Amino acid sequence: MSILECIRIVKDFSGLKALNGVSFSIGDKEILGLIGPNGAGKTTLFNVIAGQYKPTSGEVKFKGNRITGIPSPTVCHLGIARTFQEPQPFNGLTVLQNIMLGHLFGKPQKRKMSVQEIINLIGLTSRRDDAIENLTIVDQKKVEIAKALATNPALLMLDEVASGLNPSEQDGMTTLIRKLHNDLDITIIIVEHIMRFVMRIASRIIVLNNGDILSVGNPASIAKDKRVITAYLGEEYLEDSGT
Repeated sequence: MSILECIRIVKDFSGLKALNGVSFSIGDKEILGLIGPNGAGKTTLFNVIAGQYKPTSGEVKFKGNRITGIPSPTVCHLGIARTFQEPQPFNGLTVLQNIMLGHLFGKPQKRKMSVQEIINLIGLTSRRDDAIENLTIVDQKKVEIAKALATNPALLMLDEVASGLNPSEQDGMTTLIRKLHNDLDITIIIVEHIMRFVMRIASRIIVLNNGDILSVGNPASIAKDKRVITAYLGEEYLEDSGT
C-alpha cells in the first residue's frame, strides 16, 4: 500500500522547469532514498510534497487524499514532517524547548511519544537543558529530527542529514534512522549526496536528473546503472566501492 503518491509533478520557475512530470509512490513503512546532482530537483520535490511550493501541474496524494497545494502547516498536521539541509534551530532556547515547539505545532491525536521519550530515543538526554547554539553539528541535526518527530508524523522527510558529518558520525546517524524506522514504524524519505550513507540505509532509490527521474531501483542496481554513473556517481564511485 502506498502512503504517498506524486503524479506527473511539474514545477516551473519563470520558464525553468525544476521538475518535469515526476511520478512515483512510496510504500507504507518504506525507506526511500532520493539522489541526484545539484539542480536535479530533489529539494524542489521535497518542497512540493511538504506544501512550501504549489506545483505548476500534477497531483500529490497522501494516504489516498489529495494534498496538492495545501499550505505546509496543514500538510504537517496531516502527518508529513521534514527537516532542512541546514539546521534551523530556535536560538536562545534549550534542546527541550526546541522540541516542545514541534510537539505544540503538530497534531495531538494519538501521539506516539512524549517530548522526553523523543529526547531519550534520539540520544540527547544529557543535552536536554543545553542551549541549542552550544551543540555540535551532529547534535543540532538530531534536534532537527526530534522536532520533526514531535509533530507526530507518519511520513518523515530528511534533507541531507549526513552532510557535514565525519564517517563515524554518519555511521551513528545511520543507526539512529534505522532505529527510528523500526521503533516508530514510520515511512522515511531521505535526500542525500553521501552515497556511502544512502546506499546503506535505503531499501529503494530514485535518481533525479534535470527534473526527470533517471532511474529507480534497489541500491545494488542503482550503483551499477551506467546512466546513473555517467550523470551522477562517476567512475570513481565504482573504484571506491569495489563494484
